[in-house]
Amino acid sequence: MLDWQAVDTVLLDMDGTLLDLHFDAHFWLEFMPLRYAQRHGLDPATSRDPLIERIMSERGSLNWYCLDYWSRELDLPIAELKREVADRIGYRPGVEDFLAALRRSGRRTLIVTNAHRDSLSLKVERTGVDQLVDAVICSHDFGLPKEDVAFWSKLQQVEPFDPGRTLLVEDSEPVLESARRFGIRHLLYVAQPDSQQPARESDTFETVHDFAEVMPPQ
Repeated sequence: MLDWQAVDTVLLDMDGTLLDLHFDAHFWLEFMPLRYAQRHGLDPATSRDPLIERIMSERGSLNWYCLDYWSRELDLPIAELKREVADRIGYRPGVEDFLAALRRSGRRTLIVTNAHRDSLSLKVERTGVDQLVDAVICSHDFGLPKEDVAFWSKLQQVEPFDPGRTLLVEDSEPVLESARRFGIRHLLYVAQPDSQQPARESDTFETVHDFAEVMPPQ
């Protein structure tokens, strides 16, 4: 599936790739809508769908990922609420072994995430995932989401990499497409970002179900 001899740099998404997306899905689809209804005196059953639709309308933009934006829009302390269900934060299967193998292989390994800094801090606090890679890059620092092709140029300015010898592992097809348009050669799609949802294949990108399938040679 992957020619490791042609890869010097590994870019890794965080949520849904390294960490189980179940935490985020539960928070945004279940827990936060309940707190929103309670705060605003609404019926949870009837207020949930319009709220989810409102959130989904920002998908692919930086606002979609921005806790400050949603705190203002919804009049809720989003970062504080996330801490209430932080026990759901955890690694996807095989991730720690994969990251250890990457480190032993000597390749430069970066987390490249759209997560807001407050969300990133909480997940680092719970998992220590930042200690298993060489650096963590947050798209909010560039003012662009990874879905924007210009993001990769900004990333290259602070972390020089050869797109032709770089691997990106992601659970988002729009992000993979953005990276492909920029010229990143090696692209892998994560089949089961949320442990509570069925795996899904990509029709466009190579799909990985288990990191054991793509361990770098030692």
